Amino acid sequence: MTADPPAGAEPAAEAAFRALFEAAYDDLLLFVERRTHALAAEDVVAEVFLTAWRRLDDVPPDLDQARAWLFTVAHHVLRNSRRSDNRQQAVALRILREPGAAESGAPPDDIAARIDLTRAWARLSPGDQQVLTLTVFEDLTGPQAARVLGISATAFSLRLLRARRRLRKHLTAVPTEPGATA
Repeated sequence: MTADPPAGAEPAAEAAFRALFEAAYDDLLLFVERRTHALAAEDVVAEVFLTAWRRLDDVPPDLDQARAWLFTVAHHVLRNSRRSDNRQQAVALRILREPGAAESGAPPDDIAARIDLTRAWARLSPGDQQVLTLTVFEDLTGPQAARVLGISATAFSLRLLRARRRLRKHLTAVPTEPGATA
């Protein structure tokens, strides 16, 4: 991977950024890979270097201190990503579970359906949960949700179709309790 600073960048700033990138990229990638899924590591490192480019004046001039600064930024990016993932899953499950439904006099069939939906939801991959959440809970259109994910509207439509199919499959595959009538 190479670093390409924006067009029109000052030569000194560009040279400093390139030197930092070349000196720290491999170590930073290993640092991040030890802390997250390998597929997400390059995205995290790219975000770290984007932050470094935007805040180049804040990056310490000493290479060792600059590397430490980059590792700190990477730590914050990873922490923010984990918090975001945890919040998204918590909200999705909270909405599906709707606490208090049993006390509110909801019919037993409604409660059973919610329990089945919660179980089926838990079996979906995070990617499937994400596309369903964007359209159902966030009320985004397909093109809007595609923009959020940085993919084409067609790719989003395919992901949504597949996620719905998997959710339907998991809903029909949820085992019923012994003695329950169909």
